Amino acid sequence: MYKVSMVSLGCPKNQVDAEMMLSLLKDGGFQIGVEEAEADAIIINTCGFIEAAKEEAIENILEASRYKAEGNCKALIVTGCLAERYKYDVTEEIPEVDVCVGIGSNGKIAQIVKAAIEGRRENSFGSKYDLELSGERILGGYPFTAYLKIADGCDNCCTYCAIPLIRGRMRSRTIEDCVSEAKRLAERGVKELIVVAQDTTAYGEDIYGCSKLPELLSELCKIEGLHWIRTLYTYPERISDELLEVIAKEKKLVKYLDIPLQHINGDILKKMNRRGNRESITALLERIRDKVKGITLRTTLITGFPTETNEQFCEMAQFVKEARFDRLGCFTYSAEEDTIAANMAGQIEEQTKVDRMEHIMELQMDISAEKMQEKIGNVAEVLIEGYDDYIKCYFGRTAADAPEIDGKIFFVSARRLKIGDFVKVRINDTLEYDLLGELI
Repeated sequence: MYKVSMVSLGCPKNQVDAEMMLSLLKDGGFQIGVEEAEADAIIINTCGFIEAAKEEAIENILEASRYKAEGNCKALIVTGCLAERYKYDVTEEIPEVDVCVGIGSNGKIAQIVKAAIEGRRENSFGSKYDLELSGERILGGYPFTAYLKIADGCDNCCTYCAIPLIRGRMRSRTIEDCVSEAKRLAERGVKELIVVAQDTTAYGEDIYGCSKLPELLSELCKIEGLHWIRTLYTYPERISDELLEVIAKEKKLVKYLDIPLQHINGDILKKMNRRGNRESITALLERIRDKVKGITLRTTLITGFPTETNEQFCEMAQFVKEARFDRLGCFTYSAEEDTIAANMAGQIEEQTKVDRMEHIMELQMDISAEKMQEKIGNVAEVLIEGYDDYIKCYFGRTAADAPEIDGKIFFVSARRLKIGDFVKVRINDTLEYDLLGELI
């Protein structure tokens, strides 16, 4: 029995692909989940979205390559978005890589790995539209939290984004297929389901002719065993009153929306091939907060997009102070090859991008600190994720915290608790981005 180790990088959607490949490998007779030093093959499931992600992928590839000399590794295999985006360039530019596998060949991963271990090393690039969107998975994280990928690809064609080039046009799964997988996950003990796609609010437009996210969420709420259902990557122009009404009504839907705005100036948004402006987005946030009381709002912003003036940046900074998001991430613009924005005139100097990004994050740090202070004395429902032996307390997340991207709550308890349970915790204090409390 050959042994395989996998490292998966990037977004939750890529993680779902990795979990499906792990299942195929197990069904193919491989032993999975072993340490890299013991593995016959090491798979690096990469992200290739922006420059920082590519650098991380290459670092992981080179780190894993040392096990070809120091460990048992006979084949180093690269999958995921970097593999799909650069194809044969990966093995040509990084000779340590034995095989490169595009996303359209994920379904043949067991045969490809076996052949590579035995010395038959051929890159494989099936059509990206051959990527299976449903199938058995081996969860890579906590057994009580899982992502549900409801679509792949994207039709938005933002001028800075390479995802349509990498993943192709949007392809939605049927409501029945999504619900069927969610039921299987719940039967396996999943209590928190996180709905993801490149644009979840566009879900269903390709097969139903209109967004079916509200209907899908309503159906998911009927599944026994699911306690929290969270939705990520909701685009502002598609957040409808129907969606907000469903979120407000359904108890299982956590009152949390991730809305990647990217900018607030109308001219910059137009150059990004996105809609809206400061006035329309401010009105949207007011509508969301009015219809869904106590909702947690998260966004992402980009600084240094081509032609961004100091005045346009200041407009965004002022908006951040006024909008008071609960969660906010800010990134510098990355000029990605083969995207429209990369060829635009008016590219911004890197240091200017960084300075602007740091200023936005400093503003948000003060807002976050104030919002965290407001929570002291409140009681929150918490999903227990583990116990920290060093500081002798449990930790977990509230409904206001998405895994990996938001904070945690650390709390003490006089009795032993079960990981994966929901408990009530009184918030007593705060750290920079985390909470401190005690079990009720």
